[in-house]
Amino acid sequence: MIILPAIDLKDGKCVRLRQGRADDVTVYGDDPAAQARDWREQGGQELHVVDLDGAFAGEPQHAETIARIIEAFGGPVEVGGGLRDMDSLRAVLEAGAARAIIGSAALEDPAFLSEAIELYGDKIAVGIDARDGFVQTKGWVETTKVKATELAAAVAKAGAKSIIYTDTATDGMLGGPNLTQMAAICDAAPTCQITASGGVSSPFDIENLKGLERANLRAAIVGKALYDGRTTLREMNRAAL
Repeated sequence: MIILPAIDLKDGKCVRLRQGRADDVTVYGDDPAAQARDWREQGGQELHVVDLDGAFAGEPQHAETIARIIEAFGGPVEVGGGLRDMDSLRAVLEAGAARAIIGSAALEDPAFLSEAIELYGDKIAVGIDARDGFVQTKGWVETTKVKATELAAAVAKAGAKSIIYTDTATDGMLGGPNLTQMAAICDAAPTCQITASGGVSSPFDIENLKGLERANLRAAIVGKALYDGRTTLREMNRAAL
């Protein structure tokens, strides 16, 4: 399993939200590129970056900052947040992102998702965010009646090879991942590599994810626990291996 430290961007700063709420934000630094460099030096193999302002606005807001992050990290970086048209996808991939994450548009515009996969193949990842098993969109502001497992199966059928699943009720809460739902997502999309996000906050959580014994559970994203010093990237990498 691979551990991806997270950089969430809001107003040009590194932040973390509790359960995705824009009004419950903690700022952890005002130099995202320096943070990316630090994660690399601590042993980060890959990096997860989300443009939170882009997610809320519906279009990217941190293009220059993200380009600096990609350069500073010097390894594979996946980027999401407001990527809802081909120009936005093209721009982030041309900036050097290893994967561009399509979130809300995967549900709202399946034709766009299919076109993106046809053009960019495995450089496209699908971000599925859900609460109580139901998909949330537009920066987690709207909860739909679509089950996350149904969307996972649909995007797998469309040819997606990578899904990042975030359980929004556990995100930023440091209480551990939703293991039942993670297993269900893996089973719903067996042809996709799955990344777990939300609540992953200790080596014990990594052991529990590995204990699901799902061959397609490839990675886990860790954010607040690292920023708060509750664990280290070295400890999480050791558990993952």
